[in-house]
Amino acid sequence: MLKSWFSVLVAAHLITLIRADTWCGKNYKSSLPPVTPGGNFPIPSQSKDPLLAFRCAPAIRPYLAEDVSTPASVLIDSPVVYSQITDAKAIDLGSAPQKLNVTISLNGKTLANAMVPLNATAYEIPFSLLSIQPQAASYNLTCDAAYTTTGHSAAPQTFSASTALYVLPNPSSGSVTKMDLRTGALLAKPATGNGGDYEAVFPIGFYTQFDGYLTNLSVIDELKDQGFNMIHPVPTFSNMTLFEQVVDKMQEVGMYLMYDMRWTYMNSTSVTEQVNALKNKPNLLLWYTGDEPDGTSDPLDATTEAYDLIYSLDGYHPVSLVLNCQDYYWVDYTAGTDIVMHDVYMIGNNVSYSNQWNTVCTPDYGDCGCDNCVSIPAGDTAAVPPNSTLPPGPVPANSGVGTYFNIANRGSSFESRLDVMGWRRSKAIWTVPQAFGGGEYWVRVPTGQEWVVQSIVGINHGALGVVPWSDPTPADIKTASSAFAKSLPNITPFLFNPQAVHNRGNYVVGGVDIATWSTGSQTLVLAANTNYVDQTVSWMDIGVNGLTTTVVFQSGNVGSTSDGFTLGGVGAGAFVVQSNQPMASSATKRQYIMYV
Repeated sequence: MLKSWFSVLVAAHLITLIRADTWCGKNYKSSLPPVTPGGNFPIPSQSKDPLLAFRCAPAIRPYLAEDVSTPASVLIDSPVVYSQITDAKAIDLGSAPQKLNVTISLNGKTLANAMVPLNATAYEIPFSLLSIQPQAASYNLTCDAAYTTTGHSAAPQTFSASTALYVLPNPSSGSVTKMDLRTGALLAKPATGNGGDYEAVFPIGFYTQFDGYLTNLSVIDELKDQGFNMIHPVPTFSNMTLFEQVVDKMQEVGMYLMYDMRWTYMNSTSVTEQVNALKNKPNLLLWYTGDEPDGTSDPLDATTEAYDLIYSLDGYHPVSLVLNCQDYYWVDYTAGTDIVMHDVYMIGNNVSYSNQWNTVCTPDYGDCGCDNCVSIPAGDTAAVPPNSTLPPGPVPANSGVGTYFNIANRGSSFESRLDVMGWRRSKAIWTVPQAFGGGEYWVRVPTGQEWVVQSIVGINHGALGVVPWSDPTPADIKTASSAFAKSLPNITPFLFNPQAVHNRGNYVVGGVDIATWSTGSQTLVLAANTNYVDQTVSWMDIGVNGLTTTVVFQSGNVGSTSDGFTLGGVGAGAFVVQSNQPMASSATKRQYIMYV
């Protein structure tokens, strides 16, 4: 069956190679005028009165028939906000805040009831699945809340939300990838297909070229030995027999498959054939549909149509895509995915002036290979790479040297948009670091240390997967990424801990981007120096009491003491700090609340 859609895939690829004259809705050729692309994310209007954005979601998606005897739970989010975000409804808080009386029901039958505080995040209400018949279609779970103010005899204020609850039959063969909606993490059994428990997976592995590289099956052994746990083969696949051998070899060594339908995801016949051919593979982790569909201005409903079709055929694996534009019909394209990725490529290119098309790049015009990316601040010589072509002297405004904070801003804007849309529970964010260069917009390849900085900045701002473009990649990047992949077992327990995720802190000290995840007396500190000179950070800067510190990963020169840590130029580190109590931070916690 795999061979039957090969010709369709090749034809679609050849057609797509004919590029339109716009990117992210903007003209980029010098012969064309600037146009306003439109499609901006709608910024919520403000409210002078408090609003309750009452939301609910199952803790796990999907549950299976085999799970019915184990506890399940519903997550309640109850933020009180002052902006007109999705689901927000006016609330009279009264003189003293009270709790919400929340009832969970299915088809009119009460499953659970609990008192939930206002401003709760992922508050878990347990319920039983025993009375719910497994089926392919989702159930509509209803969550109702009543709020009574102190001393008021009036009827309680009421709020309601609903969510899809999947309780699927056990699959007869193949794999299941669940999502832990408390954190956004994927849950999967080992990729070998030889049994085992579901465990949280932090996917790390390259978009990988197929012909002439991945078809050498020994490469798969090498990637496994280097610490990667997933491969994303890039179509087209010239030999489908070899493709099947590649997937089988990946299963043999325990590598997950991220399956790419970029050239055919708008062809329902081809998608149907591919999904049916691969959905029972034991190492299939997830599907991938649109590859920068916002850049090419694919039909706005294309990703949603593909998403719905895939779920009608499978339902046991999530769907992903990558967006390239900073703010172009984000809602429409993101509606059709479970995992939204961002690829911010700002190393070795001029982000202000296109060396490909000889035009400036603005919000209305041009393509510099990094949409709406900003340059390092004027005068910031510490952020200039040593091999920069900037002339000597003060750094001018709009120098074209991209800042790593473009990645931070992209991730944080995605997070805030998910919050606004009510999608924070149902969708996750991954990052695509740049692992290429030397052509088109990018005159050089990132160094291994620069690759690590990109990846850690992405994780610090919500990414739960790292999929670099692309492999083969220079040895320097492969060495650095391998070291990072092998360090993840010491890092991911914090990223997958609901308490730590909800309490994540983000800071910028000098040019160092930092995030913290705390569980009890331990804190994970992930830090990346975006400058090319040494930077020192004190534990007090980030509110951490550093009694004892263990360095669990380092890239470049890294040092730590009881007072803080030092990172060399574009150095990065992961520290597990043992402390007896939190400290007040002496630095201003940077707020990445960016809707656009």
